[in-house]
Amino acid sequence: MHIVLLEPEIPQNAGNIARTCAVTNSVLHLIRPLGFSVEDKYLKRAGLDYWKLLDIRYYENFQEFREKNPHAKLWLATTKARHVYTDVTYGENDYIMFGKESAGIPEEILMEHEKTTIRIPMLEAARSLNLSNSVAIVLYEAMRQQGFPGMLREGQLHHHQWE
Repeated sequence: MHIVLLEPEIPQNAGNIARTCAVTNSVLHLIRPLGFSVEDKYLKRAGLDYWKLLDIRYYENFQEFREKNPHAKLWLATTKARHVYTDVTYGENDYIMFGKESAGIPEEILMEHEKTTIRIPMLEAARSLNLSNSVAIVLYEAMRQQGFPGMLREGQLHHHQWE
C-alpha cells in the first residue's frame, strides 16, 4: 500500500504516520511544501527507530507526484466525500491520500477524483479526526481487505505461553 500526505503541517503526525507505514510495509509519499523539516526532532521522535524500515518518497508538488505515479489508483480521504472508507475495495498497490491538517485536500483535486473520495464517518458537529489516526484507520481497513500480507497475525508472550 501507499500513503500520500499532501502538504502535511505537523511533525508529530507525520512521524506517527511514518511509523504506521513502517510496520505495515507501506510506502510513504510526502508532497511539499512540508510544515516541518524532515530532520525535525518531533518527526524522528514519533517514528523512533522505525525510520530504517521506511520507504519514503518526496515530491515538489501534486503535479510531480502524478507525473511520477501516472497509473496510481488514488483514493482521497476527505470529510467531504460521499463514500465511506469501508464501502470500497482497495488493491494491494493502491494509494491513499490525505490532505494537510488545516485545510485537507483542495476541492479542485477532489473534483478530479470524485469517484474515489472516501470518508470516515463521524458526528456532524465534529470537524475531523487527527490526521495520523485517520491514516491508521483507513490503512488498516485496506490491509484487512488484503489479508494483512506479510504481517504477523498472532503475538507471542515474553514470559509465558498461550495454551
